[in-house]
Amino acid sequence: MIVVMKQGASEEQVQHVIERIEQLGLRSHVIVGTERTVVAALGEKRDGAKQALETGSGVEKVVPILAPYKMASTEVKKEPTQVTVRGLQVGRGHIGVMAGPCSVESREQILEVARIVKESGAQGLRGGAFKPRTSPYSFQGLKEKGLELLALAREQTGLAIVTEVMAAEHVPLVARYADILQVGARNMQNYPLLEVAGESGMPILLKRGPSATMDEFLLAAEYILKTGNTQVMLCERGIRTFEDHTRFTLPLASVPYLHQTTHLPVVVDPSHGTGKASLVSTMAVAAIAAGADGLMIEIHPDPEKALSDGFQALTPHLYRQAMAECRTVATALGRKMGEPTVP
Repeated sequence: MIVVMKQGASEEQVQHVIERIEQLGLRSHVIVGTERTVVAALGEKRDGAKQALETGSGVEKVVPILAPYKMASTEVKKEPTQVTVRGLQVGRGHIGVMAGPCSVESREQILEVARIVKESGAQGLRGGAFKPRTSPYSFQGLKEKGLELLALAREQTGLAIVTEVMAAEHVPLVARYADILQVGARNMQNYPLLEVAGESGMPILLKRGPSATMDEFLLAAEYILKTGNTQVMLCERGIRTFEDHTRFTLPLASVPYLHQTTHLPVVVDPSHGTGKASLVSTMAVAAIAAGADGLMIEIHPDPEKALSDGFQALTPHLYRQAMAECRTVATALGRKMGEPTVP
């Protein structure tokens, strides 16, 4: 349930409600809005809890949360959440772009891509150091060396680093180098990983599993949010269907649906969502038109020689073209994207 405080409620009144919630065996989570403060009471239903909290000084009303995902729901927080890391802004009218190669392959490769990403107006550099691959014989990433190269690229460009963490025990290592921890589609329901990633306090990019429902997706986000970490971005990267003309099916209807049900920003990954470079630009533009708060796009200087997923990576030329088209749509809709810089 949520305890809605009266406008102008004092800090002492809010603290009293928090103490009362915890006395009832529930967990409290404070959300400060522009007009009033809301305190969420989380946990198993307690008989008489609603009535006990309603009598508190400064309390306006107590409202049950109907959605199974408590912290992610707009019932708890109606104002959209914005995630801000370095120059990257995702949400509340700002479209954050995170672009880069599927895998960090070499110093020359990642620095070249980082410069292209920066010049295009994007604010985030994506790149895999630890790579979960279907085949155990495929390239698995450079691991810590890859993280070091990402940090070097950040030092030279100022871009926020987004990279995947695959296991709970990897979180401290990846957190030393990255700005945003990505939890990949295969790990969306790896609950120990979600909790440890949340406890790191770092922004989290959570990708939807290829067969996950919306409720499962949002409940996975809830595992992170319940640690007290509110810096969570949801990433739609396509689901598995009977279709085989694309690698996955990219359901862009999930973008407005998520905006109706959660305050968390929504990012779209058209590279994994289609698996075909020829479709990425068009679906990136469509994602912006559908209301996406951010994009994740794979680019590579020479996709034919990429060590992983080259078939879905844009060339630098096509990437710049896609960014220009996305910016045109964003501007028409009154939203903001980073402006390109002169190399």
